[in-house]
Amino acid sequence: MQFDPTSIIILITLCIIFVVFLIFDLFERNEKAGYLAYIVALVPVNYFWGIEGDPLLVYIILFSLWILTLLRDTIGVYLDKNKDINEILLYLFLAIIIQLIITAIMPEVNEDLQLTTEKILYFWVPNVHSAIFVDFALAFKIVATVFILLIVVPLIIDVKDEEAPLPIVIIFVAIFIIPFLYLSYIWVPEIMGVLTFLFSVILFIILLMITKKE
Repeated sequence: MQFDPTSIIILITLCIIFVVFLIFDLFERNEKAGYLAYIVALVPVNYFWGIEGDPLLVYIILFSLWILTLLRDTIGVYLDKNKDINEILLYLFLAIIIQLIITAIMPEVNEDLQLTTEKILYFWVPNVHSAIFVDFALAFKIVATVFILLIVVPLIIDVKDEEAPLPIVIIFVAIFIIPFLYLSYIWVPEIMGVLTFLFSVILFIILLMITKKE
């Protein structure tokens, strides 16, 4: 698929729909549809992927849209007090699962989308280490890192001074092994196991310091 006036109009329309959900709270409808922005972001991004075919650029855009939405909701949690962190994570993780399913299907249907990607298990993800455009690779690493930090930091703040027995702390750390592993892989794949272990230990220590025992 190539860019033409029709595809451009469709893409712009899909982006407008995302913006509507991003600023949904401004309509003062007292509904939770604003959380759908995480899922709605997938539509223009994957439509663009089908047209453009550069997965690095696609994921730079996707992570950027998710970062905007996370910033909106983080402000809502800690300043406006009108957001719930559990609902934020629910919709975000649902969006991530849907995107993983899409990455398993779209490149199989359209083999052109497999270019500059690598297959990990069933999923075709951007191959950041063989990227043609170095600037895209660096931008991808940065936005991916910021995205994961925007998930980890609010969660750490949320559990501060909460009662958390040691098994719960360990489970909490285990949940973040995959994000830490991916961050280590895109930055320094040669030592990603060691870096993941280091990040996990640091998070474990932080959680022990800020949570209370029962």
